[in-house]
Amino acid sequence: MRTLWMALCVLARLWPGTLAGCAEAGRCCPGRDAACFVRGWRLDRVYGTCFCDQACRLTGDCCFDYARACPARACIVGEWSPWSGCVDQCQPAARVRRRSVQQEPQNGGAPCPPLEERAGCLDYSTPQGQHCGHSFVPAFITTSAFNKERTRQAASAQWSTVTEDAGYCMEFKTESLTHHCAMENRPLTRWMQYLREGYTVCVDCQPPAMNSVSLRCSGDGLDSDGNQTLHWQAIGNPRCQGTWKKVRRVDQCSCPAVHSFIFI
Repeated sequence: MRTLWMALCVLARLWPGTLAGCAEAGRCCPGRDAACFVRGWRLDRVYGTCFCDQACRLTGDCCFDYARACPARACIVGEWSPWSGCVDQCQPAARVRRRSVQQEPQNGGAPCPPLEERAGCLDYSTPQGQHCGHSFVPAFITTSAFNKERTRQAASAQWSTVTEDAGYCMEFKTESLTHHCAMENRPLTRWMQYLREGYTVCVDCQPPAMNSVSLRCSGDGLDSDGNQTLHWQAIGNPRCQGTWKKVRRVDQCSCPAVHSFIFI
């Protein structure tokens, strides 16, 4: 490439005007544009028609200075907005966050990443402030990572500073699940892929999912004898659901991260 540039510089001195390119013509065109060409040297050392459009990289007919005159610029996006509230109360719903494009991709630069993300959520109070967690059957679960950002606000005025940190862990052995779980590949629902039949999973019960009166999470199966088949559903994809059986209740969850979930 260095030798090519030296040769072109010599030509420019001997025959002014022969070194025409994208920069001299002031041309940089998106996509494939048959009208976006000049007469000049191509990268393959052929003099004639050369192009200054984005597709010339694929067709190999770019002008010699295309890379310098039309540098690739990747898409630039802003920061994520805060998560929205749940779309609906007292039933599994979705929360949303968005970000905007600050610079569109140019000249073959990297395309923009997703501008919207959705994740499952569930509010435990009606707009009037009435608690509704007792009505949730089956057990609704999501990844334990959600607990790091979930605001542990009191779901009821009956929560005190003493009981706010109360919690327990339920261990279950998965019996069955739908094939929709393994098909999830969205960033915030990819955790569903790790649900497998026959594995022991841990599900943490913490406020605000915990009822302030019974100090239990809906669908925890605590009253079952271990032989009863219980139902669960993943928040974020209602078609990802299945059955499990209670193993035991423990104070702290100790399952691997991919098999650790929370009641929601």
